[in-house]
Parts: sequence; C-alpha cells; structure tokens
Amino acid sequence: MSSDRIDINKVNSSYYSPLLDLHKQLQDSSLSKSELLLIYMRASFINGCAYCIQSHIKDAIENGEKQYRIHALTAWEDSPYFSTEEQVILKMTEEITDISNYGVSDSTYHKAQETFTEDKIADIIMAGTCINAWNRIGRATQLEPVKSQD
Repeated sequence: MSSDRIDINKVNSSYYSPLLDLHKQLQDSSLSKSELLLIYMRASFINGCAYCIQSHIKDAIENGEKQYRIHALTAWEDSPYFSTEEQVILKMTEEITDISNYGVSDSTYHKAQETFTEDKIADIIMAGTCINAWNRIGRATQLEPVKSQD
C-alpha cells in the first residue's frame, strides 16, 4: 500500500513535539513499561492503526512481553493472563478510546479509584489520550508500518 497522504512530520515537525514530550513523561510515570505498552497496543487494536500496532508489539516483545498475552489482548476480559490491575487499565483504555460512545463509566472509574492512586489514574488517562492522538494521525495520514527484516 502506498499513500499519497501528507507526512505531518515533514510538513511541520513541531506538531509532534507535544506528543513526543507526553510520551517521554509517560515513560517516567507510575505506569510500568508493560502497562504503558498494554495501553498503547489495546487502543491501537481498537483504532486499527497498523503502524502503531506493529511498533508497540515490537516494543512489547523486546520488553519481554509474552506472545500469548499479546494475542489475548483482543479478548482480555475472558483471558486468565491479565492481573486485576491490568484488567482495570485495559477497561479504562477501551472506554477512553471509545469516549464518544459512553464516556468513561462511573463503574470503571470507581474501580480505578479502588485500585490505583490519583497519580496512576492520571497516568492511565494521559497514556490513553496520547496513543489515541497518535492513532488518529496514523490513520488519517495512512502511516505505513515498517516492514520487518525478520
């Protein structure tokens, strides 16, 4: 697939700066690398951003994530592979990603409050916001995944 869409980075690279800064802050947040990548992968699956899916799966594997957990992400609610904390994170991620449908439900938000500190809830929300912005850029400009040499 070849795209004739713009490359925003070439048009105005400064547009990416706030998102890159946010991503860097999230890497130093209360979220573990694994939790951050779960958020990034799940939102990217929902949004269908092939570029981000490939990028974050590669990062997850390099971070030691198990293939069976990555494959189970699309059915995480029925999977035994995710901790209670990860399930809350994934539910928050889904509701943030599909925010226009119902918002973040009170039940999901209360479960997050029972499970995490305010700082971690803020980090989850910002991670969901960050990856959803990247996914929208990727889909709108039809960013192509880098072909693996493996």
